Amino acid sequence: MSDDSTDVLHATAASVAVEKWRDGKPERYRDSVAEEIPVALEYNGISHAVMMASPADLEDFALGFSLSEGILLNRSELYECELVENVDGIQVQLQVATERFVKLKEQRRNLTGRTGCGLCGAETLQQAIRHPRPVQAGNRFTSAMLYAGFEAMLQLQTLQQETGATHAAGWLNADGLVTLVREDVGRHNALDKLIGALCMAGTDFSSGAALITSRASYEMVQKAATVGIGFVAAISAPTALAIRLAEQTGVTLAGFVRQHSHVVYANGDRLTTVDAGSAT
Repeated sequence: MSDDSTDVLHATAASVAVEKWRDGKPERYRDSVAEEIPVALEYNGISHAVMMASPADLEDFALGFSLSEGILLNRSELYECELVENVDGIQVQLQVATERFVKLKEQRRNLTGRTGCGLCGAETLQQAIRHPRPVQAGNRFTSAMLYAGFEAMLQLQTLQQETGATHAAGWLNADGLVTLVREDVGRHNALDKLIGALCMAGTDFSSGAALITSRASYEMVQKAATVGIGFVAAISAPTALAIRLAEQTGVTLAGFVRQHSHVVYANGDRLTTVDAGSAT
């Protein structure tokens, strides 16, 4: 492997020469652009998914993906996670409980995904549309907490500030503080990284809210509901299918979150306008 390949596998951004035109005049300078590489997830030696992802927090990604896709039910079923580099990308080799691996083989699908592609490769409608169990009742948040949370998360998106090309998923805890942020070129990947990091930290998924800098598609709500996250807030719009799933699973779904406004699409009982202390 060349030094350049090694750099790509470890760097989240690259410096490139660009030519910017303004008022009909070119200006040459160097710009930072986001890296993305193929990441193969292998379970007990069998390849299951290949996703394009930012080469950071891949252990979080692997655990989060495994949980949000229902491959694993909890962290204890993951015995080992090893990153293996080669010239084409990174293999994430996971050793999981035999029972879960047998179940995975029964439901086998081949996901060769482009950036942010959540369902490509699903072989049946049943594989594409899963129905998670209803989430447990979670904490309430004020609209002010929501607005402050997105503002705080923006300040923590270092890769986005550098490149302008990544999504983020952040965790708003019960006190209204953003305690964790994960970034990736893919919105699904960012959420999976957040889920994995939260699980590694032993966080109760029902205790907070997931903030996402993308639209709230069906897959995003599905992933959240699968692990028990009861509150999803997005900077953009949800889809109709996402709203229906949120209604069915008890997920509070808010979209178009701006500095002083938002739209509630499902289960708005967890979002109030009063002080959190008096909302209980």
